[in-house]
Amino acid sequence: ATDIAFALGVLALLGSRVPVALKVFLMTLAVLDDLGAIVIIAVFYTGNLSFAALGSGLIFALGLVILNRSGVRHTGAYIVLGLVLWFCVLKSGVHATLAGVITAFAMPGRLEPNTPGSPLEHTIHHLHPWVAFGILPMFAFVNAGIVFDGLNPSMLLEPLPLGIILGLVIGKPLGVMLFSAIAVLSGYCRLPSQLSWRQLLGAAFLCGIGFTMSIFVASLAFQESGIGYARTDRLAIIIASLLAGVAGYLILRTAKTQPAGPQE
Repeated sequence: ATDIAFALGVLALLGSRVPVALKVFLMTLAVLDDLGAIVIIAVFYTGNLSFAALGSGLIFALGLVILNRSGVRHTGAYIVLGLVLWFCVLKSGVHATLAGVITAFAMPGRLEPNTPGSPLEHTIHHLHPWVAFGILPMFAFVNAGIVFDGLNPSMLLEPLPLGIILGLVIGKPLGVMLFSAIAVLSGYCRLPSQLSWRQLLGAAFLCGIGFTMSIFVASLAFQESGIGYARTDRLAIIIASLLAGVAGYLILRTAKTQPAGPQE
């Protein structure tokens, strides 16, 4: 999964050289990528299921949908149901991150007349400092622990670490470019006039920055299963993220800026 914070951080270094369309594309892709990772975690890294807790969670998830459809805009109501949903999902054996996604989707995002913002915007505004300066750094710190003692560079050439590096540095950009080309050539989408294929390639490489979510999934896949890759997988992810980030930066740094056309 693409690390949104690091990918957007690289774009910030490039300033006005990066068109707005590319920033929107990268952010949208990164968000969907992370949502996909959360679904994978919930489906494939689930322990013994408690159907009673899962059924209770479905009831509270339905309650969130009913609140939304009924036009309830009080943020507290969604937060209370969301917390109860989180507890139910946690006890069900499914990874509890799924509860946060469901709660966010249920919160109204539309503006109403004579209101300064939607409930979703208010929640994001109040949670952002806690997430950006507390939860996210702590999440990265806890999941990025690497023990260098006993590590040998040749270990990175073993199938799994090498596969991680090739997947993030080559596979991810290749997949993004391939599906982008198919979408454009089929006429389903069109490339904005101020965006070049070279710039899109640079963004595709930035999608290979997988730091936090990739390390989290790797820890679930190998550390908890007892497979002895707990050190090399994390190191491979960090190396691959650095390579992908540098490649994306250099491509975007040397790409010619396109003249801005009509709004698309």
